[in-house]
Amino acid sequence: MATLLHIDSSLLPGGASASRAVTEAFRAAWQEQHPDGTVIYRDLAADPVPHITAAGHTAGFADPASHTPEQAAAFAERVRLIEELEQADAILIGAPMYNFTIPSTLKAWLDNVILMGRTGGDDPSAKGTPVTVVASRGGSYAPGTPRETFEYVQNYLSAVLSGGLGLEVDFIVPELTMAPHVPAMAELVPLYEASRDRSLQDAADRAKDIAGRLAA
Repeated sequence: MATLLHIDSSLLPGGASASRAVTEAFRAAWQEQHPDGTVIYRDLAADPVPHITAAGHTAGFADPASHTPEQAAAFAERVRLIEELEQADAILIGAPMYNFTIPSTLKAWLDNVILMGRTGGDDPSAKGTPVTVVASRGGSYAPGTPRETFEYVQNYLSAVLSGGLGLEVDFIVPELTMAPHVPAMAELVPLYEASRDRSLQDAADRAKDIAGRLAA
């Protein structure tokens, strides 16, 4: 049966998080299609992975037989995360925008799973795996908006996930999520609501589409 790797990185819990609401819609639709499948879930806010260390980094370029005990321990953690990535038939990532970019917890996960000669390089081990990124943000950074040039989530993740890991990347972007909470954004609430509803539907549709492709 199909395996979904689901990663959330929002620091907010449950319904307080726009990205979590959309990833949950995706996961629910996915599990309807794969009731007997496997979901590997990582909540990087509740249970962050270690930031990569010098030992973990250098171990990736050394013969395992030469690893020091410190390198061996750090590399074992990296391999565990890499194997989760490689086992997945589809990947789902909640990536809210914090200070114009991704949460540091998600960056830590990426730093651990990117390993040249295995997940990265000329023939990435997870190449072609579909990944859906829910890139929520409090405002709008779409082309033509005043803050278009401050968008470092989709640009960065496109480069890393597609260019670096060889994954098939698709973005769902719930925007203006701060509109209901900031008086100065009150007039944008209808646009926020439309973005929210569209994102929830897109998530369900995307999950069903990927599930259908895998079953074909």
